[in-house]
Amino acid sequence: MGRLDNKVAVITGAASGMGRASAIRFAGEGAAVVVADLNEEGGAATVRECKESGGRAVFQKTDVAAESDIKALIARALSEFGRLNITFNNAGFVGALGPLEEISAESWDSTHAVLLRGVFFGIKHSIPAMRKTGGGSIISTASIAGMRGGFGPTIYSAAKAGVINLTQCAAVELAKDRVRVNCICPGGIDTPIAGRRSERSAEVLAHSQPIQRAGQPDDIANMALFLASNESEWITGAAMVVDGGFMARAQSFGPRTGSEWTSAVAFMGPSFQLR
Repeated sequence: MGRLDNKVAVITGAASGMGRASAIRFAGEGAAVVVADLNEEGGAATVRECKESGGRAVFQKTDVAAESDIKALIARALSEFGRLNITFNNAGFVGALGPLEEISAESWDSTHAVLLRGVFFGIKHSIPAMRKTGGGSIISTASIAGMRGGFGPTIYSAAKAGVINLTQCAAVELAKDRVRVNCICPGGIDTPIAGRRSERSAEVLAHSQPIQRAGQPDDIANMALFLASNESEWITGAAMVVDGGFMARAQSFGPRTGSEWTSAVAFMGPSFQLR
């Protein structure tokens, strides 16, 4: 018997990294999964792996910054599988990089459109469907970068802080509907973006926290599975830190200049969808 038997989940950013690992894990635990991403080839691969794990899955091309795409995503879950129990707002990308004085309004807007507005859309359009089933679990990918200054690029960090606060506010509002809302705050996770880092930054990623290894997508999938399952039915409004002890040590990396803004992505959690 699986931990998600008879549940239906949508997962954004599921073509790679943490989203893919979570989709495969959910499917293996009995859930039917709608795999959502801009990356059609990667999304199709995730669907195949879900099916190989014994689960049901379909792909829905989705731009989380477009409200119409999120509405279509939820509608696909309902038409394909008849209900919605779990939404995992995981899609993300690095977004605006550089000193504040050099970041354009357009870069600010595009970063928040994916990282924060996309989460808002995911929560908003999950509510009616989950209310009909008597409740559900909404999970979003935040980051340790949203918990304290200096742990990530500035605009990215601000957006992730917004995800944490939105999670808390939504949890209070939706508790009456038995819709639980939580977020995961990853530390340094070895996702596909890691291939763009230098050997030096890869080494820093592995040794930047008390548990001396880089986080893996399965580490986040494990937490997502717990939050999606009935085992966490009395947990809502939580920002679950999965970081190998990084925040416990509370080390800041200090100010960055030049190429350091690019290498800073080593310390971020999401499975980035480059746009």
